[in-house]
Amino acid sequence: MIRLCWGQHKEVSVERSEILERARKIVVEVLGVGEEVVIEKAQFKGELGADSLDVVDLIMEVEKGFKIEIPDEDAEKVTTFGQMVDEIAKHFQTQATS
Repeated sequence: MIRLCWGQHKEVSVERSEILERARKIVVEVLGVGEEVVIEKAQFKGELGADSLDVVDLIMEVEKGFKIEIPDEDAEKVTTFGQMVDEIAKHFQTQATS
């Protein structure tokens, strides 16, 4: 269970699967791919057909959608959908323990 803050700083507990589904919708919208191809092992620059600019746009939309900031050095390491979900979850786990 991961605690997330949505909206007016209201704290809610969220399963990783919920982060995964919300992130999947962002990927589908930004990259214009079908939900069925957005699986954890899918590589943005491989199976999902993204180029470098697409990945930057995607990270920006994830930050906006989840109201988080992913440091550039961490964002550069994200190459798969699963890694992106892990990065989002990591951010909230760190925030919840602060």
